[in-house]
Amino acid sequence: MQLLVAAKWTVALSFIALTGGGFLGLVLTVAINGTIRPIRCISRAGIQFVQGTPLLMQLFLIYFGLPLFLEADISAWAVASIALIIFTSAYLAEIWSSCILSIPKAQWESASSLGLGHLQQLRYVIIPQALKIAIPPSVGFSAQVIKGTSLTSIIGFLELTRIGQAINNVTFKPFIVYAMVAMIYFLLCYPISYYSRRMERRLNVTG
Repeated sequence: MQLLVAAKWTVALSFIALTGGGFLGLVLTVAINGTIRPIRCISRAGIQFVQGTPLLMQLFLIYFGLPLFLEADISAWAVASIALIIFTSAYLAEIWSSCILSIPKAQWESASSLGLGHLQQLRYVIIPQALKIAIPPSVGFSAQVIKGTSLTSIIGFLELTRIGQAINNVTFKPFIVYAMVAMIYFLLCYPISYYSRRMERRLNVTG
């Protein structure tokens, strides 16, 4: 029962990461595909930093660094949310940017011939087409976010893995406890991965 309650916190944290990361990822996608070079370079550098460092290190940097800047204690919930939002946004921005780049150049030229500005081209012509391509990998990545929440146990966030550790400390049955934890993760992630594969096949067939 405790593991099922903990799974709710895992799902809640994943939802926050995907919602916040989706919004920030959209901003980054527009930034790295924009016409302002400094913003494009800074956004790209931030994405590369997040993708080039382990999520665990990002958690530590925020957990130990943010209180120094704010001069206040930060809860494990807030740290976990911030870290996963940043992590999610970087990868979603990369996915969505790749989908935008896959749109034929002729579509940009057609939009430009209509007198649309760069942002208007993205909004009305390019993004609607890229969205179809982006849905399967975006859905599939959400499973990675769910599994990534397990690392927040290191900073004391009471999610599925952390509660599993606490139960193991009492029962001393690590194989049974962690097998149950693994099964819950599987039940959370497999339907998402399966749905992502089905969507990808369907869109490839109909596209």
